[in-house]
Amino acid sequence: MKPAALTEELEESLFGGKAAQLAAATRAGLPVPAGVALPYGFVDALAADERDARQRLAAVFRTLGAPLVARSSAVGEDSEQASFAGQHLTQLNLRSEPELVDAVSAIWRSARSPSAFAYRERLRLPREPRMAVVVQELVDADSAGVLFSRNPVNGSDEIVIEAAWGLGESVVAGLVIPDRFRLRRDGAVAERIAGLKDVAIRTDPEGGTSSTHVSEGLTRVLCLDDAQLAALHALALRCDEVFGGSHDIEWAFAGGRLYLLQRRALTAILSPAAGDHTDEHVRLPN
Repeated sequence: MKPAALTEELEESLFGGKAAQLAAATRAGLPVPAGVALPYGFVDALAADERDARQRLAAVFRTLGAPLVARSSAVGEDSEQASFAGQHLTQLNLRSEPELVDAVSAIWRSARSPSAFAYRERLRLPREPRMAVVVQELVDADSAGVLFSRNPVNGSDEIVIEAAWGLGESVVAGLVIPDRFRLRRDGAVAERIAGLKDVAIRTDPEGGTSSTHVSEGLTRVLCLDDAQLAALHALALRCDEVFGGSHDIEWAFAGGRLYLLQRRALTAILSPAAGDHTDEHVRLPN
């Protein structure tokens, strides 16, 4: 099995759901960063240190150029019944061929962690994982976050956005209290809530990322304006057309441009207490 560009039609059984959906989004004209998908057999070969796999991955690095991001795309990872979000690794700001090789190998190992095995067992999935990987150009985000195409707390028909300065990992990992927005289906802003964004995850010139302090004047300033909210609303509606169903989207803005980083099916409704920082937010007028 060989690497394939995200412009191709990818089989989920070989490349995993994340890669297959990013490829579908790319072919539909959605703003997906350029990338290459590594099928699980190729990743297995790389983990076994096979020479041909290393040479092909070096060619991927030369094609895309630095900096890169490597994300897990295990077969069965993001189905309607199961989401492995948080179980597998994402490796950011890879700047050399050896770093990319190490990152893909680390992602392969993450699929075999005790927590990942326990999750698979709980869902009665095959114990032996099939780990594919997506390698993409890194988006050095000014602001980033997540978007739910329906309310993940109560299931209501509205778009919920959480956002912070810098890379979206600060939101996904719960390092900040993000800004929160609720949009009606017509795009009207129903609510804006400023979070407490005192740290930002930024790329490090030497590779990888680092946590940086956000100046006091920006910690409670909304990081998305009306034009950016309109762009996110349009992205959510376009995903409706391409994929159907409901979406859990990771996105980023860089240099004024919106990028779709990941899209998975919204698999569960959270309890009202889950992730509820309402009392710690500052509510602003619409």
